[in-house]
Amino acid sequence: MKDNCHKRTGRRALLAASLALAMGVSPLLQAQQPIDESPSEAEMIGDLLVARPIGAVMTVAGTAAFLVSLPFTVLAGSVSEAAETLMVGPAKTTFVRCLGCRKPGYSYKDIEANRERKAARGEFSE
Repeated sequence: MKDNCHKRTGRRALLAASLALAMGVSPLLQAQQPIDESPSEAEMIGDLLVARPIGAVMTVAGTAAFLVSLPFTVLAGSVSEAAETLMVGPAKTTFVRCLGCRKPGYSYKDIEANRERKAARGEFSE
């Protein structure tokens, strides 16, 4: 019974640490250049059903690997490189790209379309 309790506590601690690191990494992910890609419907569906779930698993696994390697990377002075490789890279590939696109980054197409709609109606944007 005690072993199960320790396993659950360890899993909760790992989940909490992963979420905290993901929240800390999110500002780094926002500084991207606009991406202009036009994926097909099949590429979007494949991305949604295959690539994104794999990317999410890779992000979580990379975060766990980063946490395990943290004492060693601190001693070696390579924490930022380990974080970039194990967490930020997979997170960018998974969460910071349009559906079906291959390169991480923002397209800003929705923002531009919204501005054009407002301009056509005679509304002023910020």
